[in-house]
Amino acid sequence: MVNQPISLAQLVMTAEQQMNSGAFKDYCPNGLQVEGRSQVRKLVSGVTASLAFVEQAIVAGADALLVHHGYFWRGETAEVVGVKKRRLQALLQADVSLLAYHLPLDAHAELGNNVQLAKRLGWIVEDGLEPGNPRSIGLQGRLSQALPINDVLSQLADITGRTPLLVGQGKPVVTRIAWCTGAAQSMLEQAALVGAEVFVSGEISEQTVHLANELGLYYIAAGHHATERYGVQALGDCLAEQLGIEHQFIDLPNPV
Repeated sequence: MVNQPISLAQLVMTAEQQMNSGAFKDYCPNGLQVEGRSQVRKLVSGVTASLAFVEQAIVAGADALLVHHGYFWRGETAEVVGVKKRRLQALLQADVSLLAYHLPLDAHAELGNNVQLAKRLGWIVEDGLEPGNPRSIGLQGRLSQALPINDVLSQLADITGRTPLLVGQGKPVVTRIAWCTGAAQSMLEQAALVGAEVFVSGEISEQTVHLANELGLYYIAAGHHATERYGVQALGDCLAEQLGIEHQFIDLPNPV
């Protein structure tokens, strides 16, 4: 069965209804970042709108791209030269649109990166890392059963397909967990304040090791890209189902 195309405006409106990006103060524009053709039959999603991703998506027949990490970040230079020129040129020449959702996709209660990671690992969500805040970027909760910390590491490795890094110190068996996908190592003290025994994010900084030791909890760096593959897939699937279009996820693994 051949899917009927829908308008780009309808895709953008439906995505915005899901993401409610106006509720967030973000580091980049959310929603439609680059306008392409007016009709969309195939949506291709990925974590980051790198040139390699854009080129693969175009080959796959994309009319529109959906990513977590898009363009036009706060503080970057405005000139369209070099890497920025090549990425935009690829999109514009192919007449392909780019939609990006950053913090709204981290925080979404059903489709977000954090809740989708928890779903795959069987973690039980109890509250946000900012208790009571419905737009909390990170989450807190508990494991489905108390586990040795090495078992938590093994589960993360199985799900993400990479070896996570463990630092810090704590009890050999843990139950309370907090997490925030991507680069949220700065939230370690926040995780300690809500009683987490282990905090999971993507990246790690030099000072994270000392903080984890001194706070008496574990920190697991499970990969920025690896922990943020799931929200954009869930959003893409949701939009495809709602709008009757095709959706394909393209994963370009990143060791960070």
